[in-house]
Amino acid sequence: MPLVHLQDVRKTYVLGGQEIHALAGVDLSIEEGEFVAIIGPSGSGKSTLMHLLGCLDTPTSGKMEICGHDLSSASSDELSGVRNREIGFVFQSFNLLPRLNVVENVEVPLIYSGMAARERRERAEAVVRRVGLEARMRNRPTQLSGGQCQRVAIARALVNNPRIVFGDEPTGNLDSHTGELILGIFAELHQAGRTVVLVTHDPEIAAVTHRVIEIRDGRVRREYDPRTAPPDAAKIAGH
Repeated sequence: MPLVHLQDVRKTYVLGGQEIHALAGVDLSIEEGEFVAIIGPSGSGKSTLMHLLGCLDTPTSGKMEICGHDLSSASSDELSGVRNREIGFVFQSFNLLPRLNVVENVEVPLIYSGMAARERRERAEAVVRRVGLEARMRNRPTQLSGGQCQRVAIARALVNNPRIVFGDEPTGNLDSHTGELILGIFAELHQAGRTVVLVTHDPEIAAVTHRVIEIRDGRVRREYDPRTAPPDAAKIAGH
């Protein structure tokens, strides 16, 4: 069974009395251990799709299964449970708590899981070392660079040992050199067997993955392997 399976998934919002069809019948599957990019221009529906895949929302209609759970019409508590146990989410804006230091920020998901304080601290420190920030454990976000903040966000996403790690424009607020370093961390996670899904509008980011799912007008337009696609495929996807 795929780790992610969507069948005819639709998402409709009502704004000012008008229906907005953000997703208009999406079919896709992601297998365990894949390294995938979901790409598309602004307004294509990719951000809405990421919210569904990250268990932040449910579809208006259609079937959505994540990690063996049918979440097509799940309650907020059911979504929260799957999100906490199975999913790590890395946001473009980091979403770190400014009053907490690095280790305390990474501990936050473990607090919600009810883990004992000592075990929580040990696990958080271990994953902070894994992303190369052992010298910054007691620093607060305001004392870190953008790249270091994103490493903290990745550590926080990994601390619950999730089956899937999602990155929503994970290099969008970083300079090109730091962005390459962060992409390298995602590639290492994939090489270690983790399922990694990046949502981006940037074809250069998509090019480091092994499968690209292109979203247009709320539907999957096409899929391709950027390692074997024609030279202009990534450019076409970015327009």
